[in-house]
Amino acid sequence: MSRYFREWSVAFVLGALLLVLAVFAPAFYQGQPLLSLAASEAPTLVVACGAALIIICREIDISVGSMFSVCGVCAGLVATQHAPIWVAVIVAVLTGAILGAVNGVLVAGLRLPSIVVTLATMMTWREGLNWWRQGQFVYLPDGLQWFGLSQSAGQWTVIAMSLILLAALAVAMRRLSAGRFLYAVGTDAEAARLAGIRPQLVKFVTFVVMGILTGLAAIMNLVQSPQVDPKSGTGLELKVIAAVVVGGVAISGGRGNLWGAFAGMLLLACISPALTHLHIEAFWEKAIQGGIILLAVVADGVRTRRGKS
Repeated sequence: MSRYFREWSVAFVLGALLLVLAVFAPAFYQGQPLLSLAASEAPTLVVACGAALIIICREIDISVGSMFSVCGVCAGLVATQHAPIWVAVIVAVLTGAILGAVNGVLVAGLRLPSIVVTLATMMTWREGLNWWRQGQFVYLPDGLQWFGLSQSAGQWTVIAMSLILLAALAVAMRRLSAGRFLYAVGTDAEAARLAGIRPQLVKFVTFVVMGILTGLAAIMNLVQSPQVDPKSGTGLELKVIAAVVVGGVAISGGRGNLWGAFAGMLLLACISPALTHLHIEAFWEKAIQGGIILLAVVADGVRTRRGKS
C-alpha cells in the first residue's frame, strides 16, 4: 500500500470530487456531455503515457505540444487528398517518430540536456509550422470525422483506443524487460550500464515512442473536428507533465506508473467542468490546478529525502 501511496491518494481525491459532484451537481453526469469530455481528453491521455515514460527515464520532453500540432497538420493535409484514414494514421505516426528521433539523437546521442533540447525543438517545430501554414486551418473532407461513424460511436472508439493503449503500455512496463530497463536507467543510469543495459539506447527509443504516441494522439484529435488547427497542441506539454507529476511519477525519475498518470490526468481534467457545474468562478481553475501540482511536487520531494535518510 505504501508503495502506491501517491497513486491511491490521487484516486481518493478524484473519488471525493466525483462524490461532491454527484451530490451537488448531478448534471455533471449527463450522458452526452460526459462522453464528449472523455473523448476530448483521450488524446491527452495517450500523450501523458509517453510523458510518463520519458520522466521515469529521468528526462523530459516539452516539445510534445508542437509535435502534436505538426503531426495533426501533416495527417490533415494527406487526408485532404482523399487518402484513406489509415494513410493519414501512418503519416502522423511516422512524423511523430521522426520528430521524436531528432530529440532522441540530440539527448541520447550527443548527451545534451533534454530540457534544453526539447525547448529548442518546441520553438523550432512551432515557428516552422507558423511560417508554413500562416495560421491557416486544414479543412478536412467529409466522412473523416469520427472515423466515418456516428458521433457517439466515434467518441466511444476514441476512448477505447486510448484505454487500450494505456493498458498495453502498463502491461509492457510491468511484464517486459524494456519496462524494467526504463526504471533502471531512471534510477541510476551508471548502475544500469554496469548491469549490461545501454542507457543511451533506452533513452533514444523512449523519445521515439513519445513521438509515435503523439502522432496517434494527433489522429485521435483530428477525427473530432472538421478542421485541424495548427495551434491545437499549444500548452499540451504543460498539461501532460502536470498530470504525470500529480499522478505520482517522480520528476527525479525511476518511480511511478501509468495508472497513476491516468488518475492525475482525470483529476486535472475534471476541475474545469466541476467548477462550471458548481457555479464557481472559472479563474479558480488555474489556481486549484497549480495548488495540486505544488502539493504533488512537495510530496515527491519529502518522499525522496526520507528515502535518502
